[in-house]
Amino acid sequence: MNAAGSIVPEGIVKVDTAAGMLSLGDLAVPCAIGRGGTCMANAKQEGDGCTPLGSWPIRAAMFRHGRSAPPQGITLPWRWILPSDGWSDAPEDAAYNRPVRLPHAFSAETLQRGDMLYDIIIVLDHNMSPPVPGMGSAIFFHLWNEEKPPQERTTEGCVAISRDDMMRILPALEPGMAMKIS
Repeated sequence: MNAAGSIVPEGIVKVDTAAGMLSLGDLAVPCAIGRGGTCMANAKQEGDGCTPLGSWPIRAAMFRHGRSAPPQGITLPWRWILPSDGWSDAPEDAAYNRPVRLPHAFSAETLQRGDMLYDIIIVLDHNMSPPVPGMGSAIFFHLWNEEKPPQERTTEGCVAISRDDMMRILPALEPGMAMKIS
């Protein structure tokens, strides 16, 4: 942190999966990863619950209106999550690992969930440029379920942190930054 108490970013968000810690500059916070642990990116499979190892560009932020809002000073591109927002997780879909409008002809995650996990979503560029069918979709940086004990805060392959920590980190995220998962 600098003298004013704000985070001084290094250009990369680091995730130490063995320690369960996420760091940005001098800030280090607990994080959760996939229920299946980690896997090499080229071994990632749809639905395996593994968090893919590697460095993934941070693309954009999404916020659920009424439950979250972009903090002052945010520089990432962002938008509101609408009730019709989904994310294709069907390998046979031409829109695989892309945002889609619900209802959708293929399987897709609903981004307006009943729980708080997707109140804030940071889109990571895992398997997006271009997407390879079946190699994993919707790998996000999002909130964990505060109501669950720490040992039960796993994800489906994403990286998750507390809401308070996310609100501290968001203003420091900038276009061009990446998340390095190791």
